[in-house]
Amino acid sequence: MGEARSGRTLWLFVALSVIWGLPYLFIRVAVRELTPATLVFLRTAIGGAILLPLVARGGQLRALLPHWRPVVLYTIVEVAVPWVLLSDAERRLTSSLAGLLVAAVPLVGVGVSALSGGPGHERLAGRRVAGLVVGLLGVAILLGFDVRTDDLGAVAEMAIVVVGYAVGPIVISRRLRDVPAMGVVAASLVLTAIGYAPFAIAQFPRALPSSGAIAAVAILAVLCTALAFVIFFELITRVGPVRATIVAFFNPAVAVALGVALLGEPFTFGTAAGFVLILLGSFLATRPAGQRGGGRTVPSATPAE
Repeated sequence: MGEARSGRTLWLFVALSVIWGLPYLFIRVAVRELTPATLVFLRTAIGGAILLPLVARGGQLRALLPHWRPVVLYTIVEVAVPWVLLSDAERRLTSSLAGLLVAAVPLVGVGVSALSGGPGHERLAGRRVAGLVVGLLGVAILLGFDVRTDDLGAVAEMAIVVVGYAVGPIVISRRLRDVPAMGVVAASLVLTAIGYAPFAIAQFPRALPSSGAIAAVAILAVLCTALAFVIFFELITRVGPVRATIVAFFNPAVAVALGVALLGEPFTFGTAAGFVLILLGSFLATRPAGQRGGGRTVPSATPAE
């Protein structure tokens, strides 16, 4: 039984690593025909419609009512703002570059946690500082080789995305620790869909989008959002929240591979060097003190992605 459980856990880990590496490709495809607001609305509305019945049956939504303020804050910083900015940035940046920039989330998470103080914060010293320096060097190399001057606006959008993805888990760990996580996710999707509905309706294309765009939206909503979160929380119950977020180390590799193979995006020296340095920096900066193996102190398996 133990081997079967271990094998199932491994398959869940592999599946989630791949699934959360897919969004960058399909966002890139969808925004060729849909505005960012329309894409975010469709993705969150469909994903929320799938998850809402699951959490409603368990009474998880009622448990959120006393915590509605941090739920709204989480929705803004983790879903509503990052997803629309990521979608807009991918109209100018390649999907592989977007995926690699998001890989810097653990670095920013450690920095935000340390600077904001509060319970569970990590002190910046020694290996963590070295990790931040290495990771930021990777980002600098990536941007220096792979970004044109007219892409700087999109890079600024990606910077906000990364900060939002880093702050979201901190909101969960400090202000929503005792409420059902799946309920928080479902509520955030529904709230985002409601917020973007007027913009999506006004910007919806007059002609029916192509089958490719429709398929991209469906995959983003069903596979990369609803199913991905179900798998993620199943992994958490099996291996714990820290080990479950290790999937974030593998998502960028999937994003780069898909972008290069399916969209013909370039694979440059900056891509390779930046990828290695960002992941090495994230590993050093987030490994718990006194632990020789891998690990993370700030959960950052970006749900958007």
